[in-house]
Amino acid sequence: MEPVNVAIIYYSSTGTVHTLAQAAVEGAEKAGAHVRLRKVAETAPPEAVNARPEWAQHLADTAEVAEAGHDDLEWADAVLFGTPTRFGNPAGQLRAFIDTTGPLWFQGKLADKVYSAFTASNTAHGGQESTLLALANTFFHWGGIIVPPGYTDPIQLRSGNPYGTSHVTADGPPGDVALQAARHQARRVVDTTASLKAARTA
Repeated sequence: MEPVNVAIIYYSSTGTVHTLAQAAVEGAEKAGAHVRLRKVAETAPPEAVNARPEWAQHLADTAEVAEAGHDDLEWADAVLFGTPTRFGNPAGQLRAFIDTTGPLWFQGKLADKVYSAFTASNTAHGGQESTLLALANTFFHWGGIIVPPGYTDPIQLRSGNPYGTSHVTADGPPGDVALQAARHQARRVVDTTASLKAARTA
């Protein structure tokens, strides 16, 4: 059986979602997957980025991370999307990338893959669940198989979000609970995808 190919595609302005994405990479690799970590392009104007030193710094710190392309989606058996929440929705930068995928969708190249998502917001009720559910709307249109973390591991009873890993940035950088949750979510995606691949080739 060939290893599962997992693309972890994210947007992060100041580093929180990037940290969760790195934890997801760890979880997926530990589960035996081949992993591509990809960021989406920054579309905010330079004046907006430079108005916040932490935003500009994170952009510089992650300059070496490759940008996501359609080939990453075609290559992947499973995709985890990460985004901060913006007014209860995914960040515009991630949506801009997703909105370019019409040709892949039209050719059926996004169907039957496994999808999952994670997020962060500034406050505890900052739209985490609605952001993840908004991404699920896209997965429905793609014909994807949605795999949430649910309450399938004890860490989920501590993290508290069955829709996907989430973090409150006002509490500081992601701590052990959020990072463990991200690793578990990625492992569950890999395990589920591996089972699907095995069934399809049986």
